[in-house]
Amino acid sequence: MALDIPYRSIPDMFFQRVAATPDRPAFAHSAADDSGPVWLTWAQMRERAVAIAAGLRGLGVGAEDRVAILAGTRIDWVVADLGVMCAGAATTTVYPTTEPEDAAFIVGDSGSRVVIAENPAQAGKIAGAALPALTHVVLIDGTPDPAATPPQLTLTELAARGTAALATEPDLIERIVAGIEPGHLATLIYTSGTTGRPKGVELLHRGWCWAAVAQSGLGLMEPGDLHYLWLPLSHSFGKSLLCGVTHVGLPTYVDGRVDRLIDNLAVVRPTIMCAPPRVYEKVYNRIVIAAQQAGGARARIFAWAVRTGRKKVALETLGEPVPRGLRVRHAAAHTLVFAKLHARLGGRMRVLVAGAAAVSVPLGEFFAAAGLPISEGYGLTESSAGVFVNRPGAVRIGTCGTALGDVECRIAADGEVLLRGAPVMRGYHHLPAETAAVFTDDGFFRTGDIGELSADGYLTITDRKKDLVKTSGGKYIAPSYIEGVFKSLCPYTSQAVVVGQGRNYCTMLISLDPDAVAGWAAGGPLAGRPYREVVASAPVRALIGGYVDQLNAGLNRWETIKNFTILPRDLSIENGELTPSLKIKRRDTEAHFAGEIDRMYEGAVAQM
Repeated sequence: MALDIPYRSIPDMFFQRVAATPDRPAFAHSAADDSGPVWLTWAQMRERAVAIAAGLRGLGVGAEDRVAILAGTRIDWVVADLGVMCAGAATTTVYPTTEPEDAAFIVGDSGSRVVIAENPAQAGKIAGAALPALTHVVLIDGTPDPAATPPQLTLTELAARGTAALATEPDLIERIVAGIEPGHLATLIYTSGTTGRPKGVELLHRGWCWAAVAQSGLGLMEPGDLHYLWLPLSHSFGKSLLCGVTHVGLPTYVDGRVDRLIDNLAVVRPTIMCAPPRVYEKVYNRIVIAAQQAGGARARIFAWAVRTGRKKVALETLGEPVPRGLRVRHAAAHTLVFAKLHARLGGRMRVLVAGAAAVSVPLGEFFAAAGLPISEGYGLTESSAGVFVNRPGAVRIGTCGTALGDVECRIAADGEVLLRGAPVMRGYHHLPAETAAVFTDDGFFRTGDIGELSADGYLTITDRKKDLVKTSGGKYIAPSYIEGVFKSLCPYTSQAVVVGQGRNYCTMLISLDPDAVAGWAAGGPLAGRPYREVVASAPVRALIGGYVDQLNAGLNRWETIKNFTILPRDLSIENGELTPSLKIKRRDTEAHFAGEIDRMYEGAVAQM
């Protein structure tokens, strides 16, 4: 049955939300002194967005023209994005961590007429680039350069111009919004990609409105919830959430400062949060390390609590009753151990959602045991983010849940996941050949992911098709599975990268979490030493080698890790080894550490 979409466009959905609940809290930002959230109502959001929209029209922005936003996650991003779309234009998203060369490429390739930049430093990324379509740069923060070409103005000035225009033509934006069709371009998101130049993904109002409605009614977003949004809004996951909260009318605190996340959770006390698995891994690692370092009775109680929780989850997953004795023991485990995790997340967390990468089974089991099951989902930029998700109360650990709405999914003969439906992109911007190559003759999008569908519709993703490793012995290996298992075993891990393509055995590059390593070294002979020195030491290699042995014990012979290297630094977005959504760029990582890889394969026999 086709999903009923009561909106023509995102602005239509936004205006309907404002009309229904004008005075309810919509979005919040942090007070200047970080004392707590400052809320704007839906009516206040509309007033700001409409002023920006009118201001953009005054700059010559028309239907489906692109306006780029080059900024971090903040409430100004949300208002600017709504303003762009209320002007009938489309938002080009640019990550604030994007290097100048790529930022200029995205602005130029998209044909963006205006760039809304967070500050002069971000605006400087495109300074001097040949961008013939660009007419203005708008600064959220900072002072415009009067000598800049193209001319600069502030977002406040842009809104003031719009307010003046609306005084003489008050229904300007309503008329524009009435003319926006479902098939009009809403967003141009450039895939960060793990290889090559980014491609502009053309996403329509139809797909985003579908995503908004498809997310509702699943127990994920309820009107009484409070949402904490810190994800990059330049990413489809963040954009999809904005659509969902608008449809539901969900109050949302917006703050992209990752370093403030834990502190803010205690202040905001949200009931729902979405994140890539790496965030949950870091929380898990800190808790496990603290228990291990405490030793004695505390470590034993922690292990007992986790075992107890996992037994309860196993029975619930099978649909079997939980014996009274086990319920009593789990309640005690919550009081003694798991309550600390709940408190760390603000004390009211009801739903945790994960996307952008796979959640390892041990990690999923731990959070479920603690009474905080992670609703893992699946989607891509090309599918307007999530199209599968685990529903609260029906989480099946190790899977991405079941399909949203009326999206169609089938598995190709080679295991590739194929998708068809409203959320799937129109195509890649200015790339007709690449667009044609990713669609089947009957309109299914080739995701590039290898997966399986259970009889009752649960999707399991095995790996990226292009990431599968084939050893010189002809064996295929799924590196992300091995990496996920290792990270769940070793709480000191930040990133792990399995290497083995065309080789006669597998090896692994490992980066460690600096905070975890410093905690491990505290009180010993390596205390206070630089990270590079600590991770290069024999005791750390022995420590990590023990976890590699545990990993290998559960792998097939041809999958086992015969050698490993602990890297002298963590992988990062800035160094080009991670995408902004924290996916590993394998080709770049292997190129950056080619020397370390070659040394792991020196000689005829691998040595541990």
